[in-house]
Amino acid sequence: MNIKRIGKAIMVLLLATPALSSMELMAQDLKMPTLEDLLPGGATYRIAENLPGLQWWGDVCIKPGIDSLFAVNPKNGKETLLTTREKVNKVLNSLITPTETSATPGHKGNKVQHFYNIEFPWPDKPYMLIKLPARYIVYDFEKDEFVKGLPQAGERNGANIDYTPEGGHIAYTVKNNLFVDNKAVTEEPEGIVCGQSVHRNEFGIGKGTFWSPQGNLLAFYRMNESMVTPYPLVDITPRIALVDKIRYPMAGMLSHQVTVGIYNPDTQKTVYLNTGDPTNRYFTNISWAPDGKSLYLIELNRDQNHAKLCRYNSETGELMSTLIEETHPKYVEPQQPILFLPWDHTQFIYQSQKDGYNHLYLYNTDGKLIKQLTKGEWLVQNILGFNARKKEVIIASTEVSPLQSNLYKVNINTGKRTPLDNSKGVHNGILSASGNYIIDRYSTPDTPRKIEITNTQNKKSVSLLTAKNPYEGFVMPAIETGTIKAADGKTDLYYRLVKPADFDPNKKYPAIVYVYGGPHAQMITNGWMNDARGWDIYMANKGYIMFTLDNRGSSNRGLEFENVTFRHLGIEEGKDQVKGVDYLKSLPYIDSNRIGVHGWSFGGHMTTALMLRYPEIFKVGVAGGPVIDWKYYEIMYGERYMDTPQTNPEGYEQCDLKNLAGQLKGHLLIIHDDHDDTCVPQHTLSFMKACVDARTYPDLFIYPGHKHNVLGRDRVHLHEKITRYFEDYL
Repeated sequence: MNIKRIGKAIMVLLLATPALSSMELMAQDLKMPTLEDLLPGGATYRIAENLPGLQWWGDVCIKPGIDSLFAVNPKNGKETLLTTREKVNKVLNSLITPTETSATPGHKGNKVQHFYNIEFPWPDKPYMLIKLPARYIVYDFEKDEFVKGLPQAGERNGANIDYTPEGGHIAYTVKNNLFVDNKAVTEEPEGIVCGQSVHRNEFGIGKGTFWSPQGNLLAFYRMNESMVTPYPLVDITPRIALVDKIRYPMAGMLSHQVTVGIYNPDTQKTVYLNTGDPTNRYFTNISWAPDGKSLYLIELNRDQNHAKLCRYNSETGELMSTLIEETHPKYVEPQQPILFLPWDHTQFIYQSQKDGYNHLYLYNTDGKLIKQLTKGEWLVQNILGFNARKKEVIIASTEVSPLQSNLYKVNINTGKRTPLDNSKGVHNGILSASGNYIIDRYSTPDTPRKIEITNTQNKKSVSLLTAKNPYEGFVMPAIETGTIKAADGKTDLYYRLVKPADFDPNKKYPAIVYVYGGPHAQMITNGWMNDARGWDIYMANKGYIMFTLDNRGSSNRGLEFENVTFRHLGIEEGKDQVKGVDYLKSLPYIDSNRIGVHGWSFGGHMTTALMLRYPEIFKVGVAGGPVIDWKYYEIMYGERYMDTPQTNPEGYEQCDLKNLAGQLKGHLLIIHDDHDDTCVPQHTLSFMKACVDARTYPDLFIYPGHKHNVLGRDRVHLHEKITRYFEDYL
């Protein structure tokens, strides 16, 4: 075969074919991204450059690497080498005693593999905390010498590790019990869990231990779930499958009971808060008084419509006072613990949605409201910290746009807000010890990632990284955003439209709606690619129009926008999604007869519900890990938005998708993980039974060994499976 002759023939053909578009010519030089390129777990997964592990040592920025550790001057960006992995490991190797061998537990873990998980909790000392599998090491990086070693949970295969630099103590859990400094704090039987997150991680709870500011007392959760009926999940790994039993309290049924203990490592004694009978009560948002003499928490009733901020004596466990009470006819949802002002320990910031948006309120320790610090039809997303000298609190908020997260400083005395960033995109900040500097990571629709150090007083910035487009050299679709009106005819909803790179307005395209739709999630932002997912890009390149709409009920739009779905989850959300489809149908290039829908978790519920309630609209659906019957979902989340099956039987009946099984007309694939402990497999299996009874014919696929999502290498398989289903039927 004459390669040169063939090449010349192709060139002649190209030159003789003026009808070839610039896109077709460009595509010859560009690559088409694969699922391996686009998805986490993919062999060639592409992600924007990053600087992992950036943090503060006082007001010095620490930039870790694999072999070297650098300090960055926040004023000019100049880097100084602090130490190297070779130096640190030489010191660590010298700590191994002659009796230790390679068989000694933890011996192989006595080396630093990289600096990314090193911490600098002592702003006034040149010390870093090295976390090794076998133990923690306090290391002087100026002198390159060992300071102190701490027994670590690795020796016991511990988890939930919590170290206090102030007190030098280390807490961790082994199975269901709590340990501090290798001493057992609790010795509880199975069914009682200590030192771990409770209430199924709702109400902002993400941990189970809380050190006092002085590091001399440890508050911890104790959860008695022995009254909750064990729920069976099957492990198919062994030849004879085993039953894994989890405690899963379903809506309307018995819930676990939680108490809060305070452990003193010096006396090795524990005092439990005298909260009274814990039945049907939630204890959330734990925080310490600056002097460590009292503990604050926000208590919530089971109806979740009455919250109380309570103060307890940390020595006796007795209730000292109830400072704030908050009620709402639908629900109250405390998400953040109170924060004391560092310059005035008689005042604290309390976050609440009581005016319709999450805002900051300043109270004193007598429970008296001093003033509302922030106000407006936007919400405070989080507090980064304080600048004590300037008496400022640094926040992230949606003030610019519900699609954005931007940084501000708020003067506590005057309430004046000053922007600290470029007012574009989605920003995440880490505040230095003094509050004078922020490590600002952000992205915009066209900027994958930028990292800067910004001076909070003069807004001058030093650039640390401007990431390249990870998809440079690839064929990429076009992304558009806009608004339509919700089903109520007045509320603006944001949408995202992803079109093929070779989009032709004269063609007719199939469309796929990617949906989530539930609380605490937002699918469209002004971040990188407007938050389009890798699979959206992949499917657009295959010739689909990908559409996503943040319906009423989703996050970052305020309380009324969210709680309009109260007591009938999926109904109003579905109406909004249909409005989105109406918009799609108004576009001349959409094939109205080929519209599909896909979503996971709440999005799995939405996908199934849309296929059943609007069978004339949606031809194909793929629902992952769907909620089918809210009676089978857990108490804390389910009852907040649906009340109980006993008090809202009509709502539960209306939202039970088993009752609609006979309305299935299109092709529906349901995917479920067999170890899903968030949305248990009973949802999908009971729906399959309802479809058998109704003589309708959905498809089913199971991912063994996964929980509430498919992660790792199998994630590529998952999206190939989803893709094939739409290719076959849409």
